Amino acid sequence: MIVLDENLPDSQRRLLRSWRIRVQQIGHELGRRGMRDAEIVPFLRRLQRLTFFTRDDWFYQPTHRHAENCLVLLAIAEDEAASFIRRVLRHPSLNTHAKRKGKVVRATHAGLRVWRLNGDIEERLAWPRSGGAR
Repeated sequence: MIVLDENLPDSQRRLLRSWRIRVQQIGHELGRRGMRDAEIVPFLRRLQRLTFFTRDDWFYQPTHRHAENCLVLLAIAEDEAASFIRRVLRHPSLNTHAKRKGKVVRATHAGLRVWRLNGDIEERLAWPRSGGAR
């Protein structure tokens, strides 16, 4: 399940759906509007097999790692969110839920930074050369 934070624009959610990427958004299909960040983490932990995308820096903390879920901070402009979500989902190191689970990821133009479950260092991943926001 791909879950979007409420802070991602409707236009980006619609674009993802036009690409046949099934998403649900906090405040629309899940949870309630106006949920505070501190409420979202325990809410997400009750759900199974999800990848949560947000633009809120607060979520990029190794303490938010969870064995079954993935949190992705999109450190990009809001009108780039859909393209970057698709890039993350297609990245060879993150292209299945099994590869994403247990991670907290920060996605930027320069690449990805990753905290793995039970890891004590932040790893860096490059975007594939043939990748891109296509």
